[in-house]
Amino acid sequence: MRRRGAFRTVLAAAGFIALASGMPARAHHSFAAEFDADKPVSVQGVITQVRLENPHSWFFMDVTNDKGQVEKWSFEGSTPTSLIRSGVKPGTIKAGDVVTIRGYHARDMTVNVGAAREIVMADGRSFAVGPAFGGR
Repeated sequence: MRRRGAFRTVLAAAGFIALASGMPARAHHSFAAEFDADKPVSVQGVITQVRLENPHSWFFMDVTNDKGQVEKWSFEGSTPTSLIRSGVKPGTIKAGDVVTIRGYHARDMTVNVGAAREIVMADGRSFAVGPAFGGR
């Protein structure tokens, strides 16, 4: 009877490890799967939230379109450590800042989502926050 219980425990542990090891691979995606390097985008607006987190940071902003309507945009950036190396520390870019974000639009053109490449602050400072081109 003891062997059967030990076998079940080992089998359950192996199953858990197999599932857990697959999670990071499923959570991470390639640039080309989500974004289109042939669709550059540049928007100016007001930062509403900055999330410096792994595996990718996010910049959220309100952008006023040609009709005077406010559109919500989301831009994926690099990892926090990559941003720190580029000069972006917590608090460098914060809610209320007027910025221009240059990058690449999501493949789904019905959403206001992009991969950020560069953020330009109102005072002219510029930070590299993502791929220079097409995920390379």
